[in-house]
Amino acid sequence: MVTVDPALNTTQHRKLTKRAIFWRVIFVTIGAVLMAVALELFLIPNNILDGGITGISIIISYLTDWRVGFILFVLNLPFVYLGYKQIGKTFAIATLYGIFVLSLTSVLLHNAYVVTDDLLLDTVFGGIILGTGVGIVIRAGGSLDGTEVLSILMSQKLPFSVGEVVMFFNFFIFATAGFIFSWDRAMYSIITYYIASKVIDLVVEGFNESKSAWIISEKAEEIGISIMARLGRGVTYLKGEGAFTGNDKAVIFCVITRLEESKLKSIVDEYDPAAFLAIGNISEVRGGRTRKKRIH
Repeated sequence: MVTVDPALNTTQHRKLTKRAIFWRVIFVTIGAVLMAVALELFLIPNNILDGGITGISIIISYLTDWRVGFILFVLNLPFVYLGYKQIGKTFAIATLYGIFVLSLTSVLLHNAYVVTDDLLLDTVFGGIILGTGVGIVIRAGGSLDGTEVLSILMSQKLPFSVGEVVMFFNFFIFATAGFIFSWDRAMYSIITYYIASKVIDLVVEGFNESKSAWIISEKAEEIGISIMARLGRGVTYLKGEGAFTGNDKAVIFCVITRLEESKLKSIVDEYDPAAFLAIGNISEVRGGRTRKKRIH
């Protein structure tokens, strides 16, 4: 019988260091403030919405004359609890702090200043700033909107994905905005939501998007050497077997950036035009020798 020391239990979560906590607080604060700036200086004065709880809060504020910041805080509290149950304490604390900073900053900036009355500029810059703020908070391990937490729970009990549930909520919100404000405001809101979602992806995934490349070729060694010499990237040789022929196959795996994709294709085509090449996006790369070597 093998006994396991409880102190070595790998299921226990590691405590964050003080340095990690400090930077998490800083990034969540910056992200929440940016979102509040986008809402109060660009979107709310022009009746332009974002999706999720934020959009619902803007509609309720318009109908009741309550402050958006107060409504945001109250509506998000149940989702903080759900996040604590489903994701964990660290996520819940970061989310609660972020929502508090967002709500407080929103109240302080209410009717403070309107940057521009141009609806297109408000839509574009509001979406960019809002997406940047939300993306920073997500990277820091928190959230500023409880819709996705609810969507995760609903997707577990309904035959729909998280994205489909979020889309349903937002369709209802933007349709409601069309009736309450006007249909042109609803369309501007959809543009804002689209811009913000793209900026969130950019902030979360990073500007230097990585790609994985799989190459099957009879000249794998020559191609691998050329990739290391001309791209400065490390490669890994794998041994495969063709399911149809049963023949041994030499496989190359490497990680590149999107700017290096064209050069990789030209290298493969130069040595073996008939080689099999598959390239896909990678959201995160850790460990290994993935850093680029100097080639000049």
